[in-house]
Amino acid sequence: MNLHEYQGKSILKSYGVAIQEGIVANTPEEAVEAAKKLNADTGTDWWVIKAQIHAGGRGKGGGVKLAKSLDDVKRISDEILGMMLITPQTSAEGKLVSKVLVGQDVYYPGDSEPSEFYMSVLLNRSTGRNMIMYSTEGGMDIETVAEETPHLIFTEEIDPKVGIQGFQARKIAFNLGLSGKAMKEMTKFVFALVKAYEGSDSEMFEINPVLKTSDDLIIAVDAKVSLDGNALFRHKDYAAMRDVTEEDPTEVEASEHELNYVKLDGNVGCMVNGAGLAMATMDIIKLSGGDPANFLDVGGTADAARVEKAFRIIMKDPNVKALLVNIFGGIVRCDRVAQGVIDAYKNIGDIQIPIIVRLQGTNAVEAKELIDASGLKVHSAVQLEDAAKLVSEVLA
Repeated sequence: MNLHEYQGKSILKSYGVAIQEGIVANTPEEAVEAAKKLNADTGTDWWVIKAQIHAGGRGKGGGVKLAKSLDDVKRISDEILGMMLITPQTSAEGKLVSKVLVGQDVYYPGDSEPSEFYMSVLLNRSTGRNMIMYSTEGGMDIETVAEETPHLIFTEEIDPKVGIQGFQARKIAFNLGLSGKAMKEMTKFVFALVKAYEGSDSEMFEINPVLKTSDDLIIAVDAKVSLDGNALFRHKDYAAMRDVTEEDPTEVEASEHELNYVKLDGNVGCMVNGAGLAMATMDIIKLSGGDPANFLDVGGTADAARVEKAFRIIMKDPNVKALLVNIFGGIVRCDRVAQGVIDAYKNIGDIQIPIIVRLQGTNAVEAKELIDASGLKVHSAVQLEDAAKLVSEVLA
């Protein structure tokens, strides 16, 4: 589950991570009041107005601007709120901005120049250990840094038996070119960041930039946080942070019916039971010349009503030119799935795309008989290779 910047920062702060203070606002008037409060609390008389959407690159799209007066705060907030913000991580239509974060100015003058770093904590899937990824090139797209200057990206793995160690935190600070007070502050920052990542059951914490201020403090200026949805039962307060307006409406609808659905960019809809079978089905679609339009796992209790709901969700995607139903009947009976397909076809009505159904396992023979006797325009397959050939034929 993805969070807004202000939500991610609230988690960081609760674990002792130093952050750029800010207050979220829904209107220009609220933004002005937030700016006044930040002035009273922190002394800042410049403010950063940041659009709050689930996407990076907000500054490139005009979603992050500096305000040097309260009039600027109101004007800029009014410009950003309600805009369709387009960034490299949004669709061509962009995302609607419904709230902004009014943040304190942390780039104030002092004894030294501010420095920006990149830092993230995530799972290294090749080793099964958490790791810290960091770079001196903060404020830039880490993908660009990795492509053009890979030697500037460092990683530090965390041994789960002992956790992050002091020498590792000091090594990170050293590789970032820090010394003295800044090194001590970075060491504290690293320990707190890892504690926040582990304590919140997160999939990823990305801070870009981590700022060394002109007086050698280390703070998180941004926060991109992705929580593990499977662990939200342990964090009811975090679960309440979910913003469904930032998610794909079809995926939200699917989750309400306990269907595992992820929209993709292809032209062949997939309805399967089991994640492994879903991956294999998407592979066979690619090999047949198509592209998967979605990942949809109906689970082990695929009765007729559940199958019909899955059909309706897949059909909402106008890019779907064919639908492949691939079910292995272990717990679920294939004849029940077949009946669900028939009912869905009749209830939805006027289905214009070809449907390929491959059912194997419990009552597979009876299921095929039901499909073949239905009189509907449904293609029946026994082997996965047969289903792939049918996909290729209907797309030709």
